[in-house]
Amino acid sequence: MDRATRRIVGCFVGQRDALGAFGLWQSLPTPSLDAVCHTDGLRCYQGVVFGSLHRIGGTQHLERFNATLRLRLAHLVRKSLSFCRKQANLETVLWLFIHRYNASLP
Repeated sequence: MDRATRRIVGCFVGQRDALGAFGLWQSLPTPSLDAVCHTDGLRCYQGVVFGSLHRIGGTQHLERFNATLRLRLAHLVRKSLSFCRKQANLETVLWLFIHRYNASLP
């Protein structure tokens, strides 16, 4: 998430491990690769985001967006009847929501 504009610039669906951190890094557009990245301090991010670009903390906006996702997308709620059987379907629903969310911002 871009802190200034609140736009979602990258997304990865998967587990929070080294492969997931690398997938998230690969989903970012080129101008965002030299920006400061705020993380929650998970060790696998240190292998992807190097040196002074990595800051721990300051993830409140992203956590709020995660709560908005869980509120508006029933596919992400635990024990839901509207689950996706295929990960591709979940990614499609998620990207459609992200595009609509980014379009709604001023």
